[in-house]
Amino acid sequence: MVATIHGRGGDRLSNRSVGLRADMDALPIQEINPDLPHRSAVPGVMHACGHDGHTAALLGAAALLKADPAWFGTVRLVFQPAEEGGGGAKAMIEDGLFTRFPMERIFGWHNWPGLEAGTVAVHDGPVMAAGARFEIAFEGHAGHAALPHLTRDPMLGAGHCIVALQSLVSRNVDPLDSAVVSVTVAEAGEAQNQVPQRSVLKGTMRFLRDATGDALEGGLRRVADGVAATYGLSAAVDVRRGVAVTANRPAERDLAAEAAGAVSAVRRDLPPAMTGEDFSWFLQEVPGAFAWIGNGSAEGGRELHNPRYDFNDAILPVASAWLAEVAKRALAAPG
Repeated sequence: MVATIHGRGGDRLSNRSVGLRADMDALPIQEINPDLPHRSAVPGVMHACGHDGHTAALLGAAALLKADPAWFGTVRLVFQPAEEGGGGAKAMIEDGLFTRFPMERIFGWHNWPGLEAGTVAVHDGPVMAAGARFEIAFEGHAGHAALPHLTRDPMLGAGHCIVALQSLVSRNVDPLDSAVVSVTVAEAGEAQNQVPQRSVLKGTMRFLRDATGDALEGGLRRVADGVAATYGLSAAVDVRRGVAVTANRPAERDLAAEAAGAVSAVRRDLPPAMTGEDFSWFLQEVPGAFAWIGNGSAEGGRELHNPRYDFNDAILPVASAWLAEVAKRALAAPG
C-alpha cells in the first residue's frame, strides 16, 4: 500500500519526491508476554520484530508532515507487506512501485534492541547482510534399527553434515570477511525402532559480499555430496537466494545522519549486522539509506524474533520525527 502527501504547492511547484518505508508483517511465534496489555491476541502469531511499531512511526511521520507547511514536494508512504521472507519488496517493485509512484530516494529504519532507546545509528556502507535459505535432503535405505547393516542411514549423514558445514565459514571464508551458516531445522524419522528413509536439514546463510555467498553455496553443495558419498546416500541441495546486502549510498547516508542529529543522538560507529532486510531490493532500484533506532535494553529475551520481544513505544516520537526530517531534507537537497 502506498499513500502520497504533497507539501506546499505539491506537484504544481515541485516534481521532487521521496519515499519513506515501513514494513507491516508479523512472525509465526507464540508470544510469551502475559503481563502486557498489548500482547498478541492471535495464537501462534506475534510482532516479534516490531513491524507494528515501524508502521505506527510512519503514520506519525505522515501526521507531522501534514501539519508542517514549510516544505514542498511529494512524500510517498510505502507500507510494505511480507518482509519476513515473503518477498514483499520485490512484489511491490514488480507491481510497478517506482513507475506508478516515482521517488528520487527512499529511506527506512528498524528498531534495534541493545542500542540506547531513541539513539539513531547510521552506517557508512553495509547495514545488513545478504541471505540465502538452504535445504539438504539425504535419501537412504530404511530398515530395522536393530539391523543397521542392512540400511543406509540418512540420520548419520545429517549429523556429519551439520558438523562439516561449520567449516564453511571457519575454513573457506577470509577471516576479515563476514559470513554466517546456521542449520536451524532437522527433520527425520517416525519410529524409535526404525532407521528412516530420509532426513532433511534446513538453514540460512548470510554474507556481505556476493563472492562470499557464491563460495558458501559451492561449499554447501560440496559438503552435502561428499557426506552422501561417504555413507552411501544420495543428496539433493536447494539454495534460494533471498535479500541483497542493505547498503547505504553516501549522499543518502549523510542526509540520514543529518536528520538524525536534528532529532536525537547519533551513532556512526556500529558494525553491520548479519540479519537481512527486504528493503535492500528497494535500494537496488533507487538511492537510499537505512537506519537503526535504539529500542533499549535487550535483556530478558527482548531481542528481535524472541517470544518475549516488546517494541518500545517510547521511541515512536524519535522515529516519526526522523522520518519526517529526512524526507524534508531529501526534498530540499540537490537532485
